[in-house]
Amino acid sequence: QVHLVESGGASVQAGESLRLSCQISGFTARFYCMGWFRQAPGKEREGVATIDNDGDTRYRDSVKGRFTASEDNANKILYLEMNNLKPEDTAIYFCAAGRARWVGSWDCDGDGAKYNSWGQGTQVTVSS
Repeated sequence: QVHLVESGGASVQAGESLRLSCQISGFTARFYCMGWFRQAPGKEREGVATIDNDGDTRYRDSVKGRFTASEDNANKILYLEMNNLKPEDTAIYFCAAGRARWVGSWDCDGDGAKYNSWGQGTQVTVSS
């Protein structure tokens, strides 16, 4: 059974940084997509950053240059380094995992339907 457990969420001031972690267990796909998603109150869930088994990353435009997704394959941990946080980054952040499809490149984007294992989320609150 796949388990994903996020940690690292906190309440911070605008401009500060946080690093989220996602401990993954039971996920054995050779070709995979790992992603960070977020959902703010009253808004739909949105993809924030994804990383595929080649280590290639993708980001939504609003976090490019501020957020960095990475993975520790040995320890099966997914990270999201968030710098220069803004109030609009306030949300519950979820990590997710799914099997990747090859479509000329790994089909890992922010479409949540491509991920079938999810963590419970961690709250990030950014005050101005």
